[in-house]
Amino acid sequence: MELFEEKFKQSMKSAVPLLDKITHYIIKRKGKQLRPMFVFLSAKLCGDISESSYRAASLIELLHTATLVHDDVVDDSNLRRGFFSVNALWKNKIAVLVGDYLLSRGLLLSVENDEHALLKIVSTAVREMSEGELLQIEKARRLDISEEVYFNIIRQKTASLIASCCAAGAQSVKANSETIEKMRLFGELTGIAFQLKDDLFDYGSGDIGKPTGIDIKEQKMTLPLIYALSKASYLVKRKLINIVKNNNNDPEKVKYVIDYVITSGGIEYAQNVMLNYRQRALDILRQFDDCDAKTSLEQLVIYTTERTK
Repeated sequence: MELFEEKFKQSMKSAVPLLDKITHYIIKRKGKQLRPMFVFLSAKLCGDISESSYRAASLIELLHTATLVHDDVVDDSNLRRGFFSVNALWKNKIAVLVGDYLLSRGLLLSVENDEHALLKIVSTAVREMSEGELLQIEKARRLDISEEVYFNIIRQKTASLIASCCAAGAQSVKANSETIEKMRLFGELTGIAFQLKDDLFDYGSGDIGKPTGIDIKEQKMTLPLIYALSKASYLVKRKLINIVKNNNNDPEKVKYVIDYVITSGGIEYAQNVMLNYRQRALDILRQFDDCDAKTSLEQLVIYTTERTK
């Protein structure tokens, strides 16, 4: 990871001082870096880490960072992980251009090193993330999302990137197509479990304390709520949807929705679904020989569903 840090910094370098200043700001405020870890552990599981593995991790991180910078503009968000976002400090115009620059660096990194297979894997993820985001926006207008549509959205929005990390890691060590697909599916299942855990945080599940209701305030339809609505009578369903649509800033009414979701078994249902996805991901790992990388990936999968933030 330390060597990757250096290579990643190099991949962002620019002759324009403003760009260098902004990319330095982004690097200093990086998150948990789960995605590069998924790339390297998947590579190790399938072979020996190579220069191609470092390029795969850098490519993922460049494109992922670009989407985050653009997301903050789209969401008009001034904070990212507790720090000011790029658009908050340098305005939207510069943020969009920085996102474009990072995308181009990722494209060039792969093309200049003839990493076309990696580029295809990661570009597919970026396409799916955009489609998932647009599908969510389209469906949010009516707040009538079925479980099937919900899983489509999170598979594209969240899981596609983790899937591409695992597939890219396997591709970087020249694994066969069957193994690459196996790793892609492992990443997808883990990514869905990861998102389900995020959805549960909104209801204060487990040991994270009080419910936040942020998803309700943002009119996001998550699995606990979708399940609760499916069990509600016509009148209760109408009342719940009306609160999410028109009274989502009223703490009392948001509490009513949260309480209803909890008593109707929505939390339990979502937890069981999450654990099912986690188990399916672990079952794929069990098909590989025992090694340190396999153990670490198992621990990462468990961490994604047991984390407290």
